[in-house]
Amino acid sequence: MITSEKKTAAIKSAQVHKNDTGGASAQVAVLTERIKELTDHLKTHKHDFAARRGLLQMVGKRRRLLRYIANRDSKTYLELIKKLGIRR
Repeated sequence: MITSEKKTAAIKSAQVHKNDTGGASAQVAVLTERIKELTDHLKTHKHDFAARRGLLQMVGKRRRLLRYIANRDSKTYLELIKKLGIRR
């Protein structure tokens, strides 16, 4: 489970403006943190298939949000994936 401090830090790193807490880039940043934690969990608990399904759903949602950002502004998309360390 992601802590509120990590979530706040992720949102602050991807904000477009100071009150942006639910924009697409902020959502991608939060999902990236949750995906990292769940990936670490699955490394030790290989047979947790419910967590694996949740991970796949999060990856799919992040991919859709990134596609949305890329279609709107490709420069912002490239900056965001570079900042978060996501492959294209």
